[in-house]
Amino acid sequence: MASDSSFDIVSKVDHQEAENALNQARKEIEQRYDFKGTGASIAWSGEQILIIANSEERAKAVLDVFQSKLIKRSISLKSLESGDPFASGKEFRIVSTIKDGISSENAKKINKIIRDEGPKGVKSQIQGDELRVQSKSRDDLQAVIALLKGSDLEVDLQFINYR
Repeated sequence: MASDSSFDIVSKVDHQEAENALNQARKEIEQRYDFKGTGASIAWSGEQILIIANSEERAKAVLDVFQSKLIKRSISLKSLESGDPFASGKEFRIVSTIKDGISSENAKKINKIIRDEGPKGVKSQIQGDELRVQSKSRDDLQAVIALLKGSDLEVDLQFINYR
């Protein structure tokens, strides 16, 4: 009797890479001519990223620079959750967070996709902020991975522990 094959679905961000992207964005903002004298900055504020500038457009431009640095460091923009610019005194701020883990409602959506559209012999179960997918056939597991890569989810998924 063949044992079940399985893999885990997770959504994790390499925090060192995110830190490096933020530092690169900060350096570019300090050096770029169009940001001189605008009070534009980007920095960690606890677990959140705080973007400050003197106008709404400048704050969005700083966010754009940060997003380009994340892409260069192979971090999906689905992992970045940014709010709208809001006025705080004479400056505009944007608060962003890096999402780590799969939320329970997204886990339920993924589970439903696997159950409804996936191969018949595949079982999936939610384990905290990740999912375990099991099947007797490795081909079915490959089909599930292809299905999830093709579906439009608002989380960045990685597939680990394939055995």
